[in-house]
Amino acid sequence: MSKFPECHGIIPARYESSRFPGKPLAEIMGKPMFWHVYDRAKKCPQMSSVTLATDDQRIFDAAQAHGVPVVMTASDHQSGTDRVLEAARKLDIDSDAVVVNIQGDEPCLEPDMLTDLLTPFENCRVHVATLATAIGYEDAQSPDRVKVVRAKNGRALYFSRSLVPFDRDEKVHGFLLHIGLYAFRMEALMRFGELDPSPLEQREKLEQLRLLEDGIDIYVTETRHTCHGVDRPEDLEKAKTILERE
Repeated sequence: MSKFPECHGIIPARYESSRFPGKPLAEIMGKPMFWHVYDRAKKCPQMSSVTLATDDQRIFDAAQAHGVPVVMTASDHQSGTDRVLEAARKLDIDSDAVVVNIQGDEPCLEPDMLTDLLTPFENCRVHVATLATAIGYEDAQSPDRVKVVRAKNGRALYFSRSLVPFDRDEKVHGFLLHIGLYAFRMEALMRFGELDPSPLEQREKLEQLRLLEDGIDIYVTETRHTCHGVDRPEDLEKAKTILERE
């Protein structure tokens, strides 16, 4: 066990999106979507700082106008994790600190989810962590719902779009749905940036498999919370309803 590390949240926010161009700027209750993500993330008591990372001047200017810390990053990153890494380097985050990749399309993010995500870092041997929540058989059948299986100590054994674990006797239909929030010690994040896409990653189209194939453990905490991501314009109404109700 060790002293709890400093934790820094970074929200990757790119303008281009095939399904929803300009999504970070979409207005919810008079504020851009990224503002809601930032406002909720900073309510997590373990978070030392929260910063937006973008590749677009419009998003950069809007962040400054709304008082959200922001850094400009390159436009050619292959993933949000790569953008987070560049931002973390620009912010000169210590190698022992934890960097949290907070999805920019989660305006209803529960701060307690971030607490759940960060809890494993009380152990100095944990370098990467993520979240999962229980789902039933029907939901688990979709390849868009990524499943995870883990060891007794919480270490991820595998992530897959397939039904894992396979239920040979068809007696149990409980599965763990992976939630795409990640936390890395800075040194593990830098290691990720050095790795080429791995064979399993390319087959499943899941970048977390790059870490497992390199022998880097990912610890999975089960949370009672769920995500309400905005993937398309029609998802905005649901997010607005949730925020207005709260």
